[in-house]
Amino acid sequence: MNKGNVSLGNINFSNSNNLVLIAGINVIEDREFALESASFIKNICDSLQIPLVFKASYDKANRSSIDSFRGPGIKQGLKILNEIKNNLSLKVLTDVHTSEEAIEAGNICDVIQLPAFLARQTDLVEAMSKTKAVINIKKPQFISPSQMKNIVDKFFAFGKEDILICERGTNFGYDNLVVDMLGFGVIKRTCYDLPLIFDVTHSLQCREASGKASGGRRSQCLELAKSAIALGISGLFIETHPNPEIAKCDGPSALPLSLLEPFLEQIIELDKVVKSQKKLEIR
Repeated sequence: MNKGNVSLGNINFSNSNNLVLIAGINVIEDREFALESASFIKNICDSLQIPLVFKASYDKANRSSIDSFRGPGIKQGLKILNEIKNNLSLKVLTDVHTSEEAIEAGNICDVIQLPAFLARQTDLVEAMSKTKAVINIKKPQFISPSQMKNIVDKFFAFGKEDILICERGTNFGYDNLVVDMLGFGVIKRTCYDLPLIFDVTHSLQCREASGKASGGRRSQCLELAKSAIALGISGLFIETHPNPEIAKCDGPSALPLSLLEPFLEQIIELDKVVKSQKKLEIR
């Protein structure tokens, strides 16, 4: 297998190919909301001719506060994701938190995500490796880019090679995420040039004064995304919401759904320019 390419049906993830979009909602607030959001995003991507993997969480299990909204749970959540997958002919992604969830979600979802805070859990890595789903590894906020190789090598040891790596910022000081653009090249070089995804919306998070919820820097979404696209990556990960001000989870970081199309138009244009240029190596 060429580790630099991951195929998902007719979607091909590669750092040298045209951009793939992983986009959707932070959490399934209800069935109608999820279906309408997925349909809206699909129509935009069809119009712009950009491959789409729809993302939604059925359970936000790693929230800071006991009062945080978690979602419908795995049974109802996977039922909704399966409906989106079949009715809209979309590939779907969700995150898993236990070995048991990995098997159940892997039977329905095309991509299952290893959460950043659980990325070192070997039993979870092993369970995810036993599924047929593509794996999306969220880079933990607390490790260096070069340490991602250890997580990738665990998957390889369990026989799993169809892997995506997703950067989402690194903690610097208290409650502040910073995206190390130099780290993108480190991840690609040390992790076998696996397809690199950039999670722009989670990278915009910052802790609110209460410490109970994540704040965000939504206004800087486009400039951060463009910075990552300029480095030649496989895909962009975006969470969006029709009205972020009333979103039940991570609204301050979410891109307003009404801005998704003009946002993507600029991103696609830049991606084509970057990948059309001759590679220049400086030693």
